[in-house]
Amino acid sequence: MGGGSKKKDILNITREQILTLYKAGPDAVLSFIFHIRDLFNNLRAQIETQQELIDKQQRQLEGQEKRIQQLEAFINKNSRNSHKPPSSDGLKKIPKVRKPSGKKPGGQKGPKGTTLQMVENPDIIEVHKVERCGRCGQSLKGKEILGYDRRQVFDLPPIKVEVTEHQGEIKECGRCGTLSTAEFPEEVRNKVQYGPGLKATAAYIKGYGLLSYERAAELFEDLFGVPLSGGTLVHIDREIGERLEEVNERIKEQILDSPIVHFDETGMRIEGKLHWVHVAGTEEATYYMPHGKRGSQAIDAIGILPRFKGIAVHDGWSSYFNYGCDHALCNAHHLRELTFVDEQEGQGWAKQMIEFLLEVKEKKEKRKGQRFSVRRIQEFERRYREIVAMGMAANPPPVEAGKKKSKAANLLDRLRQHEKAVLAFMYDFSVPFNNNAGERDIRMMKVQQKISGTFRSFEGALSFCRIRSYISTVKKQGLNVMAALQDIFSATKLLPELC
Repeated sequence: MGGGSKKKDILNITREQILTLYKAGPDAVLSFIFHIRDLFNNLRAQIETQQELIDKQQRQLEGQEKRIQQLEAFINKNSRNSHKPPSSDGLKKIPKVRKPSGKKPGGQKGPKGTTLQMVENPDIIEVHKVERCGRCGQSLKGKEILGYDRRQVFDLPPIKVEVTEHQGEIKECGRCGTLSTAEFPEEVRNKVQYGPGLKATAAYIKGYGLLSYERAAELFEDLFGVPLSGGTLVHIDREIGERLEEVNERIKEQILDSPIVHFDETGMRIEGKLHWVHVAGTEEATYYMPHGKRGSQAIDAIGILPRFKGIAVHDGWSSYFNYGCDHALCNAHHLRELTFVDEQEGQGWAKQMIEFLLEVKEKKEKRKGQRFSVRRIQEFERRYREIVAMGMAANPPPVEAGKKKSKAANLLDRLRQHEKAVLAFMYDFSVPFNNNAGERDIRMMKVQQKISGTFRSFEGALSFCRIRSYISTVKKQGLNVMAALQDIFSATKLLPELC
């Protein structure tokens, strides 16, 4: 008889069977009791084993549920509710966070377009004669010209590289017989070389057009008939980078003197290893610098934030808070994170915070530079803290020591600890709501990374950053980029506006 049958028999024992055991004497009763004890001990061991298995499976289910939530959160991330770029959204249409403006789609009234306009003094005039009447065919030869119907065609002339030969006179002295040769201009150093116009064009195509060296070389041959090699373009980049070292320091000093500066950084592979490109920018200047680190070590080496006394606008990277300037956080980032917490985690406080931030932004814009009253600011602060408190209640600290916080909890910690930086745009109307300016400056570095993927040397990355700093600053100041690039080869003309 199996063990299960014995257990069943014992549980179903009758009164008569118990009396029979009793009459059989103490030894029979004790044997029966010991047998029951052994059966229940085995049963308890089985129960404990089953409970351990249940606990293990419960932990596995909890882990799998957490993993599923993480994967769902990852899949549901897009450019609207996270830091992912719009290019990662694919073809799926992502709804926008902003409220409808009520305006019709397309161009709005006010801004001037760039429609082609006729010029008063064209370079070439071609006269087309009318020979006969368009109605009856009568000859019109010899008739007086009453006027002209004008049409203009804007086109490029044939592009041709111009070769200038410099000839230095050689003369013999009538007194001593010495042969003397005229001195060449300072910039004419070699028997054959490329001029500043061609080098400036190469720098524009590579540094601003962001073509790879190979494609830039092909473009030069196709457009200008000049078979430049990739190595020649590298050499031009290095030369321009060296010439821009001093002017980039002047750009840095101008940024240091600015009241508000935008900061950002992005990863960049250099020599096959992860590096970081840091940017500091204002409305008039941009400064890029590559470094092997992302945090304070790089920021100290770049030397802007350690000396900066104004307001630093950034995305909340913790290293920025190590410096004693005032801070303003990017609320575009907060809106995306809050949208994720609202839609993916169903936490109502996040939606309230989104509506609050957008409300303050809208009311600020309507005031047209007139600051909020003290009472209004206090009211905004009260509402902000109430919403944060709601979020903290919905996201209590983890009971287990060392357990990782949720994204919502990390966001709440930032909103609570850096309230002044989050609401900086409310206190000072010159502070922007977001760090879009910094993101625009850093975006070109991401485009460069997508095109080339990496820099083969740190010197190449440094030259690229110097050229980008210079071009971006020139464009922000409304100067002609090509003229400014040619000025690189003239030390007396190199952006005197920055001094």
